[in-house]
Amino acid sequence: MSPNKGMIELENITKIYRMGDVEVPALRGVTLGIKQGEMVALIGASGSGKSTLMNIIGFLDKPTGGKYIIEGIDVSGLNDNKLAEMRNKKIGFVFQTYNLLARTAAVANVELPLIYGGSRQKRKKAMEALERVGLKARATHKPSELSGGEQQRVAIARALVNDPSLILADEPTGNLDSNATAEIISIFCRLHREGITIVLVTHEPDVAAKAERIVRLLDGKIIEDKKVEPAAGD
Repeated sequence: MSPNKGMIELENITKIYRMGDVEVPALRGVTLGIKQGEMVALIGASGSGKSTLMNIIGFLDKPTGGKYIIEGIDVSGLNDNKLAEMRNKKIGFVFQTYNLLARTAAVANVELPLIYGGSRQKRKKAMEALERVGLKARATHKPSELSGGEQQRVAIARALVNDPSLILADEPTGNLDSNATAEIISIFCRLHREGITIVLVTHEPDVAAKAERIVRLLDGKIIEDKKVEPAAGD
């Protein structure tokens, strides 16, 4: 797919959770397009629907209604196995809580998606991914031996190891101090410059300002979609 083409097309996406006899709408007709290579921040208060939207984009949840097309593929008719295959090949995930295996070295944590995908040269690819985030020298360290920022860099390396076309990051700096936050956002900006599409869920204005676009949600609807003017020196 050539640059600037629509990578993600969401049309009238709804999501309703049922709690007994009560219906709780999380998304109310979201229509959104994201181009290949864009870096988009999803923002909004707790309960606005931003994480639900990210989970639907990443095939971690299914919409109740609407159409979702990624790289020209309508995913609405795909079964769970096909969705899992696409998720492993196309999408890298980064979460607030890192989700690393505590007793496992950094390089082995990075290898996990390769194991699920049956890839060869796992160690070589994992080491290359760690090098991309500046952690090759810490490959044999367990999460408890790493700082929070280093653990998140391991998680980013794990997201990169399958060469995804899309990275989804849900509050990736939520547990980090200002220095580690700046380091993590710098990595995302570099990956964006390399052409990877990035969708970033955040409640931090300074983090959102590093994206190309800010999409604001409220009560399950998009209420603002604006381009970000680059700051001086960016």
